[in-house]
Amino acid sequence: MKLNYKRTILVGFAFFLISAFWQAYDATIPVILTNKFGMSQTWSGVIMALDNILAVFMLPLFGALSDKCMSRHGKRTPFITIGTVIAAVAIICLSFVDNAQLQNISEVSAIDDPAALETVYDAESDTKLQTPEGDQFILSDLFAKEEFAAIRVKITDESGKTVTNPDYTNYVAPARQAYAPHNSHAQPLPLILFVALLLVVLVAMATFRSPAVALMPDVTMKPLRSKANAVINLMGTAGGILVLVLGMVFSTSAVQNAMMRYNVYYAVIAAIMLGALTIFLSTVREPKWAAEMAADSIKYGIEEEITDTTEKRSLSAAEKKSLICILLSIALWYFGYNAVTSKYAVYAGNILDKDYNTTMLLAQGAAIVAYLPAGMVASKIGRRKTILCGVVMLTTAFACAAFMRSSSPTWVMNILFALAGVAWATINVNSFPMVVEMCSGADIGKYTGFYYTASMTAQIVTPMLSGFLMDTMGMTVLFPYASIFVALAFVTMFMVKHGDSKIAVKAGLEAFDNED
Repeated sequence: MKLNYKRTILVGFAFFLISAFWQAYDATIPVILTNKFGMSQTWSGVIMALDNILAVFMLPLFGALSDKCMSRHGKRTPFITIGTVIAAVAIICLSFVDNAQLQNISEVSAIDDPAALETVYDAESDTKLQTPEGDQFILSDLFAKEEFAAIRVKITDESGKTVTNPDYTNYVAPARQAYAPHNSHAQPLPLILFVALLLVVLVAMATFRSPAVALMPDVTMKPLRSKANAVINLMGTAGGILVLVLGMVFSTSAVQNAMMRYNVYYAVIAAIMLGALTIFLSTVREPKWAAEMAADSIKYGIEEEITDTTEKRSLSAAEKKSLICILLSIALWYFGYNAVTSKYAVYAGNILDKDYNTTMLLAQGAAIVAYLPAGMVASKIGRRKTILCGVVMLTTAFACAAFMRSSSPTWVMNILFALAGVAWATINVNSFPMVVEMCSGADIGKYTGFYYTASMTAQIVTPMLSGFLMDTMGMTVLFPYASIFVALAFVTMFMVKHGDSKIAVKAGLEAFDNED
């Protein structure tokens, strides 16, 4: 009994395009909302949450619909195809709406332009503003107009090194962001269209996210799913890494590019998604592979009810408790993890003065290295123990990152994010199989929906909650917030007792992880 790595990699192209999209989304949308629409971290979090609210309902819905789909192309493939095309078109449309808003604020959008800074100063000189560290100030108390207009993005420090000017990040950026809402109120159409397109993106991604992830267990026998999940997560990470490299090429994290246009960048992202879809459609034979999996399951004595969608498996009370605890754990570590991924682009520029693309790239690279070993370790010591180790590592990484500032050595933050990448891979590889292995084949799509409902619920609340705390207490609250929630996940995961045993199959075969 061996995992077909080639098939699993091809199935993973669906996950590749999902991750590519969300990496670009999480890195750029918060920056657009705060820099160009002038939103606070709280309201930016609200907008980021809106695109997840419907997903709580839609992910189980589309998962269940795909369970019942009888297309000749398979259960999941039609959903993956339609959703990807809509999402690719929607992200290109977002760039044009972003350009419209940039035109609205053209009088203040130029970087290092004295006239633009004078306009900002005239409008916001007596407004109470806040630095990224949480300190309040009034511009006129600190600068005359000529002094403010003379502030530039880059300065030369005492050692002769060119660095970001702290006066720019502490005073100019908050003042420009405070100015932007005036234009949004006067010309609200770009904001309305932007939010509407984000909701279109939500529908598109919800259409195929659950079916795409459910495809792996459809074509993979239960004992091999941790290893298979490691492979598709590796493919997802590869998609994220590709987008991070693009971010470095386009310098999306540079302070001087806070007002950049995203037309070409988003077009490239859409092309990557459609390219991955083309590979998927031309290579994956979903109905054939699912039938072969069913036959192999019978051959090896592994129960897999996939042929009749009316045949459901009822969970015992103990299994239901474990399922609830797993879903709670998923929600809690997403509370911490998504707070970082959705806010780190802004945090890195304002607190750390570092390229978020580089740091996240290291995290993703470490995750790639860890995915397959994490699946193998789980086959030896169990998924639950492996996940608990990952939770401890992620808590440690976030807790230590809370002490990092712009003066801290870059290599320390790189190590912490690499540790976070390994930890996230360890958690992610094993949590999804624990959920779906408590159901019959007929319910895989529905239970995949449960998994994503838990994660998406967290992603609704945490951008708003973390954003509110960052607005009221300063941006530096981000990593303490994240570490607390991940630590709480250890408690709930410790209570899980099912979905992690090994089964005995026919003589001569290894025992693999499976449900109780």
